[in-house]
Amino acid sequence: MNNSIHYTACPACGADSLREVMELQDHAVTQEVFSLLECNACRLRLTQDAPSSQAIAPYYDFEDYISHTNTRKGGIHQLYQWVRRFTLRQKRRMVESRIGRSSGHLLDLGSGTGAFAAVMQKSGWQVTAIEPDEGARKVALEQFGVSALEATALYQLPHHHFDVITLWHVLEHMHDLQQVISQLRQLLKPDGQLFIAVPNYTSYDAHAYGEHWAAYDVPRHLYHFSPGAMRSLLTAQQLMITDTLPMWFDSVYVALLSTKYKFGRANYLHALWTGLLSNFKTLADKERCSSLIYCCRQWPH
Repeated sequence: MNNSIHYTACPACGADSLREVMELQDHAVTQEVFSLLECNACRLRLTQDAPSSQAIAPYYDFEDYISHTNTRKGGIHQLYQWVRRFTLRQKRRMVESRIGRSSGHLLDLGSGTGAFAAVMQKSGWQVTAIEPDEGARKVALEQFGVSALEATALYQLPHHHFDVITLWHVLEHMHDLQQVISQLRQLLKPDGQLFIAVPNYTSYDAHAYGEHWAAYDVPRHLYHFSPGAMRSLLTAQQLMITDTLPMWFDSVYVALLSTKYKFGRANYLHALWTGLLSNFKTLADKERCSSLIYCCRQWPH
């Protein structure tokens, strides 16, 4: 069995023009070093020799991985929990405003410990949650009453069934990139909407921290998106981006983790300054935000 993925061509556009950008360290688990590649055609970045889907699980096996454990230990994770409570309401209002309704069928892919799925269920949505990690599914059921399905369920769901599909910082983890996007398009109703949130390596904070930028998070993040790379990927699957929305809090949170990797400890003042400066630059160009939400629809027939 091949336990790593070695790219000779871009998995998004198929171009065979890849160049090495820098080397990145797994700060969370193994301290291994991985090469970061960039496609010269579509500008997608890739983690070279990342673990395969069969070998990736141990890289998520640490208590600080909050999307799987829901931990509140430490100042950084307490900040995350506070921000999440606020942003969950924002996400619900954003989805309902964009889709023009307050109920329907919603698929939350990569639901983690189930916080967003629970909010939408309580608001009257019929929610299907999918989460690959068994531990996270258990937390979702025990803490939020969300019964999440295993990853294989994605290909067993009825086509043209969902009004809304959400991926909150999930696509960068999915091994079968083109296959996943294709399936999501099939699952959407013709007038449904797809919301994809991912880190943005063209942001100011990404440039400021370089190889220490926490949102690279190798090897758990297999892909690293720019707005141009995302457009190229979605266009190939007959999906169009109707809007791009900044995730304002991510810049400060990512900067805080980045200071920990760069200086050996969290530097709140440095992170706050860098995060606010990143957001200030986003005011002139919203596609420079640390993380972006891509609002997508199927091509009109």
